[in-house]
Amino acid sequence: MIFLAETFWQKLEEWDKWLFLQINNHWINPFFDAVMPFIRNPLSWGPLYLFIFLFVWLNFKTKGIWWMVIFLSTIALTDITGTYLFKHTIQRLRPCADPDLAFQVRLLLNHCAGSSFISNHAANHFGMATFFFFTFRHTLKNWIWIPYIWATIIVYSQVYVGMHYPSDVICGALLGFIFGFASAAFFNKRFGIAIFDNQPTA
Repeated sequence: MIFLAETFWQKLEEWDKWLFLQINNHWINPFFDAVMPFIRNPLSWGPLYLFIFLFVWLNFKTKGIWWMVIFLSTIALTDITGTYLFKHTIQRLRPCADPDLAFQVRLLLNHCAGSSFISNHAANHFGMATFFFFTFRHTLKNWIWIPYIWATIIVYSQVYVGMHYPSDVICGALLGFIFGFASAAFFNKRFGIAIFDNQPTA
């Protein structure tokens, strides 16, 4: 049984590295090389976050402020959990720092530091996307999938630039989904989806 478990994890690690090299080395083009470092930088999305906050505050007043508080709390929870429960405990080397793999990595950033598992970028952005999805899904209808597309592009960029393995971003996205769903459930139970429809604001 132990042998089978070890073999299974070895296979997973092999597939993980194989997929990383496909994304980082083979599925590439000059356009992605130029935009992916920009996309994965949280500061690049500052104007978008500001627009969302202003939109929520101007339209929903006090209840909108609570939405922003819980939205930010979701990010804080995913970031703290990703850092202290996973990164500091597991301390997996990033692909760009792994001595067995580093010579094959196309690193598109000027740094390679910290632990690889899990990806906080993935956890944070999927936490945001999930919270947004489950609180706005009755209002935005068919457009509600855009946050997930946005989050997926960001986490893909983390592998593309050479900073994370696919398993890092997949597990980070799962963690973000869990926290985003839980915080959205709390918000919806406390304030109700209807605050984004016809109920008067407080």
